[in-house]
Amino acid sequence: MGQRFPLFPEQASTVAPMTDNLYFFLIGITVLFSTGIFLAILIFAIKYRRRSEDQVPVQYEGPASLEIIWTLVPLGIVMLMFAWGTHVFFAATTPPRDAIEIYGVGKQWMWKLQHMEGHREINELHVPVGTPVRVTLTSEDVIHSFFVPDFRIKTDVLPGRYTTAWFEATKPGRYRLFCAEYCGTDHSRMIGWIHVMEPQEYQAWLSGGGAEGSMAASGQKLFEDLGCASCHTTDGRGRGPNLVGLFGSPVALAGGGTVKADAAYIRESILAPNAKIVAGYQPIMPTFQGLVTEEGITQLIEHIRSLGQQPGAAPAGQPVQPEAAGTKAGER
Repeated sequence: MGQRFPLFPEQASTVAPMTDNLYFFLIGITVLFSTGIFLAILIFAIKYRRRSEDQVPVQYEGPASLEIIWTLVPLGIVMLMFAWGTHVFFAATTPPRDAIEIYGVGKQWMWKLQHMEGHREINELHVPVGTPVRVTLTSEDVIHSFFVPDFRIKTDVLPGRYTTAWFEATKPGRYRLFCAEYCGTDHSRMIGWIHVMEPQEYQAWLSGGGAEGSMAASGQKLFEDLGCASCHTTDGRGRGPNLVGLFGSPVALAGGGTVKADAAYIRESILAPNAKIVAGYQPIMPTFQGLVTEEGITQLIEHIRSLGQQPGAAPAGQPVQPEAAGTKAGER
């Protein structure tokens, strides 16, 4: 449909036709009812106008069936809009499990993007055609908005939070990436390109160099450089929780309650470690606020995500009991 409307952006993703079809349906319903109401007002104003000063209009009460019709018909249309809109919403906001993972950081006034393989890009993103792509986004400074008109995706990018956008491009080509939230004096210059490539061409681009190791490997190096391994040991005897198998698992907190160890929780633990204390541990971890960039935080998250459960390791986020470690309580 978009090809027949030259003023509309190209339909270049799986979500674009769904979004456009719903949009045109809503426009059609709006035009239909607006035209009908206007014509009814015009006809009634002429037909039932007052013709003399002493004319008294006759009160007319319509049948109950008419009342039922003009109540149920709009209700049915509104429910159709709701069901259709809900379907499109979930399709546009629920990325497939096999989607390629990309991390993005908005900064005045650029988009910084990083692939799992380690490739970094600024104001450009290379992706394969016909493959779902999930972009996890955050901001270093102010609110931005990740907007690709040809893909019909727009996601606010907030400082201190992770938001997600996903798309599956259907046509190779080059598509504009905008910031759709006013973010400062050079907001209009915060633009980039998404390059959609054939799978073989994309694999050739990935293997063409430029990567400094995967995000998980970079995160592991940063983890060691910051001295995190001295407290977060894999045997559970360190001063900090064991991180093996942590990502995605529930973590028991001091004072009761649990929290899921997702990206947001890990980010908060790095920047504000005393916000949620793991049960069995003391609030001794220092903050790394200002010491680690947003890109570094995402690398640390990917490193922790990559840690699989090791045989005999303590459950994620839990200390090893002295007896289980082969020592007595007073010998630690």
